[in-house]
Amino acid sequence: MIKELPIIESKVKSVVDLAQYEAKFKALADQKRLQIMFELTQRGSVCVCDLTDIVEMTQSKLSYHLKILLDANLITRETRGTWSYYELNHNEVNRILSPELCCIFRKLDERPTGCC
Repeated sequence: MIKELPIIESKVKSVVDLAQYEAKFKALADQKRLQIMFELTQRGSVCVCDLTDIVEMTQSKLSYHLKILLDANLITRETRGTWSYYELNHNEVNRILSPELCCIFRKLDERPTGCC
């Protein structure tokens, strides 16, 4: 059973949803998913049929990892005909790697101007 973390209210910004970050970091905490993200970064939009060969994974295992990345909003999916094409969600990845996340872990009185 997974225990849900409470939403923390800060005095500076109204609400910080730690659960969204937890899902993203769990998705990133796997070598195969990092490999998938790396390949999508290098290749752009990739058909799932090609991705199985690129990452050397069966389609069922690949689908499992893609679902986790999709649920964490780290990749996007576009259906073209009968095939699904996946692409890295650059905006979301950049947001995770941004100073915004670092600000959450600073004391309120030590946050620089403009910090979340």
